[in-house]
Amino acid sequence: MSRFLLATSVAVLLAGGPALAADDKPLPPPNAKKLSEILAKVEQRDGFRYVKEVDWDSDAYVVTYYTSDKAKVEITYDPVTAEPK
Repeated sequence: MSRFLLATSVAVLLAGGPALAADDKPLPPPNAKKLSEILAKVEQRDGFRYVKEVDWDSDAYVVTYYTSDKAKVEITYDPVTAEPK
Protein backbone atom coordinates (compact mmCIF):
# COMPACT_ATOMS: atom_id res chain seq x y z
CA MET A 1 0.00 0.00 0.00
CA SER A 2 2.82 2.41 0.82
CA ARG A 3 4.41 1.79 -2.62
CA PHE A 4 1.13 2.62 -4.29
CA LEU A 5 0.86 5.82 -2.26
CA LEU A 6 4.47 6.76 -3.05
CA ALA A 7 4.00 6.07 -6.78
CA THR A 8 0.79 8.11 -6.85
CA SER A 9 2.45 11.01 -5.03
CA VAL A 10 5.37 11.04 -7.45
CA ALA A 11 3.02 10.93 -10.45
CA VAL A 12 0.99 13.87 -9.11
CA LEU A 13 4.14 15.93 -8.48
CA LEU A 14 5.52 15.21 -11.94
CA ALA A 15 2.22 16.05 -13.63
CA GLY A 16 1.89 19.31 -11.71
CA GLY A 17 5.46 20.46 -12.36
CA PRO A 18 4.85 22.05 -15.78
CA ALA A 19 1.79 23.88 -14.48
CA LEU A 20 3.84 25.41 -11.69
CA ALA A 21 6.63 26.36 -14.06
CA ALA A 22 4.19 28.16 -16.37
CA ASP A 23 3.48 30.68 -13.61
CA ASP A 24 7.12 31.79 -13.59
CA LYS A 25 6.93 33.65 -16.91
CA PRO A 26 7.87 37.32 -16.58
CA LEU A 27 5.05 39.83 -16.76
CA PRO A 28 4.98 43.49 -17.81
CA PRO A 29 5.81 45.88 -14.98
CA PRO A 30 2.94 47.39 -12.95
CA ASN A 31 3.48 50.83 -14.53
CA ALA A 32 3.34 49.49 -18.11
CA LYS A 33 1.12 51.14 -20.69
CA LYS A 34 -1.90 49.19 -21.87
CA LEU A 35 -1.20 46.90 -24.78
CA SER A 36 -4.10 48.55 -26.63
CA GLU A 37 -2.23 51.89 -26.47
CA ILE A 38 0.86 50.33 -28.01
CA LEU A 39 -1.17 48.64 -30.74
CA ALA A 40 -2.93 51.94 -31.50
CA LYS A 41 0.52 53.44 -32.20
CA VAL A 42 1.34 50.52 -34.50
CA GLU A 43 -1.91 51.03 -36.40
CA GLN A 44 -0.95 54.67 -37.08
CA ARG A 45 2.29 53.72 -38.86
CA ASP A 46 2.53 54.34 -42.61
CA GLY A 47 1.29 51.46 -44.73
CA PHE A 48 -0.08 49.49 -41.77
CA ARG A 49 -2.38 46.63 -42.79
CA TYR A 50 -2.77 44.17 -39.88
CA VAL A 51 -1.08 42.85 -36.72
CA LYS A 52 0.12 39.29 -37.06
CA GLU A 53 1.49 38.63 -33.56
CA VAL A 54 2.33 40.23 -30.23
CA ASP A 55 4.84 38.60 -27.89
CA TRP A 56 6.23 39.48 -24.48
CA ASP A 57 9.95 38.88 -24.64
CA SER A 58 12.14 39.64 -21.63
CA ASP A 59 10.92 43.10 -20.69
CA ALA A 60 9.52 44.29 -24.03
CA TYR A 61 6.56 43.78 -26.36
CA VAL A 62 7.50 42.47 -29.79
CA VAL A 63 4.85 43.39 -32.37
CA THR A 64 4.86 41.76 -35.78
CA TYR A 65 2.67 43.36 -38.43
CA TYR A 66 2.28 43.54 -42.19
CA THR A 67 2.08 46.58 -44.42
CA SER A 68 -0.16 47.18 -47.41
CA ASP A 69 2.70 46.15 -49.73
CA LYS A 70 2.94 42.81 -47.83
CA ALA A 71 6.19 43.65 -46.02
CA LYS A 72 6.65 41.99 -42.63
CA VAL A 73 7.68 44.41 -39.87
CA GLU A 74 8.79 43.50 -36.36
CA ILE A 75 9.17 46.25 -33.74
CA THR A 76 10.13 46.00 -30.08
CA TYR A 77 8.30 48.39 -27.74
CA ASP A 78 9.22 49.50 -24.24
CA PRO A 79 6.21 48.64 -22.04
CA VAL A 80 6.53 51.72 -19.80
CA THR A 81 7.09 54.44 -22.41
CA ALA A 82 5.24 52.69 -25.28
CA GLU A 83 8.08 53.83 -27.57
CA PRO A 84 10.08 51.62 -29.94
CA LYS A 85 13.41 50.42 -28.55
